[in-house]
Amino acid sequence: MPGTGAKGGTIYVLRTTASGTDFDSYDPQIVYTGEDLAFFGATMTRSLEAYNLSNDPAVGTTLVPDMATDLGTPSADFKTWTFTMRDGLKWQDGSPVTCKDVAYGTSRIYANADAGLKAGGPTYATQYLDIPTNSDGTSQYGGPFNKKGQDLYDKAVSCNGNTITFKLNQPRPDFNFTTTLGFSAVPNPDDHPTFTDPGGDGLTGATIWSNGPYMVAPNGYNPVSGGFLKLDRNPNWSAEADPYRPAYPDHWEVDFDLDPKVVDQRLMQSTGNDAFAIDYGAIQPENLNAIFSDTHTANATYAGRAFSDFDPYSLYYWINTQKVTDLKERQAMAVALDRQSIRQNAGGDFVGDYADGVIKPNIGIDYAPTGLWDGSLFGLSSPIPDNGDPAAAAALLAQSSNPTPSIKWDYRPSPTADKNAAIIKSSLEAAGFKVTLNPIDPTHYYTIILNPQTQDEVGAAGWGADWPNAVTVIPDLFTDIAGFNLSRVSDKNGGVSDWNEQVQKASTETDRPTQATDWQNLNKLAMQNMFAIPTFYELAQDMGGTNVGNLYRWPAYGSWPYASLYVKGS
Repeated sequence: MPGTGAKGGTIYVLRTTASGTDFDSYDPQIVYTGEDLAFFGATMTRSLEAYNLSNDPAVGTTLVPDMATDLGTPSADFKTWTFTMRDGLKWQDGSPVTCKDVAYGTSRIYANADAGLKAGGPTYATQYLDIPTNSDGTSQYGGPFNKKGQDLYDKAVSCNGNTITFKLNQPRPDFNFTTTLGFSAVPNPDDHPTFTDPGGDGLTGATIWSNGPYMVAPNGYNPVSGGFLKLDRNPNWSAEADPYRPAYPDHWEVDFDLDPKVVDQRLMQSTGNDAFAIDYGAIQPENLNAIFSDTHTANATYAGRAFSDFDPYSLYYWINTQKVTDLKERQAMAVALDRQSIRQNAGGDFVGDYADGVIKPNIGIDYAPTGLWDGSLFGLSSPIPDNGDPAAAAALLAQSSNPTPSIKWDYRPSPTADKNAAIIKSSLEAAGFKVTLNPIDPTHYYTIILNPQTQDEVGAAGWGADWPNAVTVIPDLFTDIAGFNLSRVSDKNGGVSDWNEQVQKASTETDRPTQATDWQNLNKLAMQNMFAIPTFYELAQDMGGTNVGNLYRWPAYGSWPYASLYVKGS
């Protein structure tokens, strides 16, 4: 549970240029990065279930009821789940938040497949709900904007008073974890005629309705460089209907597009409003040794307000297997890559441990070493050094169908990322690649790379398990059904003809130890076929001002615990 705090004051959130001039989305069916989920979940968007507010890794990844009265009731076969909603839930206009609003919000996830909403959000509803699919695997339900197959959706998701029932197409013993992602309420048009759902790119800071303790302030949204988002208290939120959020501050102010070097200096000095501020972007590498005595311990000056620890994320470079079809070419990229220099540039040991796959060790039983860097998966006779092996990579290229390949490398520019891109270009070109670097506006990066028409050959990404099971890793990253298949893996390309079948078998396995072995084997197979180049099991470093209370790294999202922060001495 959150520590106690005082009511009042304003907390300032300092977003750096790496995060762009606005949040990627405000839409509860699109928001997906951990920091965004944590911030909006604390302020404006509620879910049926939420994660415990604790810095303990075991406690902070357990569920507690949010809009629901308990953790949900499954059927004996785990294919039907029911949740009863609390009384007294309200939108910012005072109208009730109903079961139909949760059903409508969840239905919007299906609009992704219909181009009704932009891609990028969690798609567990489309994977798990018992709605028939077409011969090409797409859902027969087209979402609430065209209502095609609406009757099919209404059979899978139904309301009886305050009770919502989800019928699933497979056993899901952990479905209540799923409801934390994309299953949030949105005002349904029938009961809330003054609300307009814009569809398209989804709800923005100008159109979102809050059912949490805060709402966008009048004239409080200006998404430009140097702009801001300001939140005031939602007068129709009640603590009685929300025992989860203490809602300590009176106001939040998010400042956009700030120089990360300047943000570091402001928070290190912690004067004026910066004493009530937190960063929203990593501490810069050149300041890490001044702030921390080792990779997990802050110096005495910054104790209690600077943190370095593992987050949920694994960093990797996706390889578009539809464009880079030759396995030897993909393997040569991994062998040539100078991971050591990339790590050193980004902060050395503070970046994290070298990764050997996309499943992170702190997920639990689903992780096992893949042996990627000992060279055996690629048929090499010696280990692959951390700084790469251009000669061995060139030998792999010589065996490929494309011995002098040209690739375009997509990335989000920042001072650190620009230097990393130069390292990538140099190390790969030493092996025979021709590399064109393609910096993309951070605000639109994922929108561009998620679109097959605008995505290039290779690029940077990161992924964290959505809950402690690799069912939220392997299917999401390497199958089309999950919506984040940046590697464009399918049975037709990537080199594994029954890949989707193997993933589906693991996804529906109800014996947990057997399922864990399945995930371990699939992680190793993905690395052997080089669907992505794993780089680091990430550490993250954040800093807050001297007058912000309850600061810690929240293991649920690898983020600040926004819901429990408060202003000291307000």
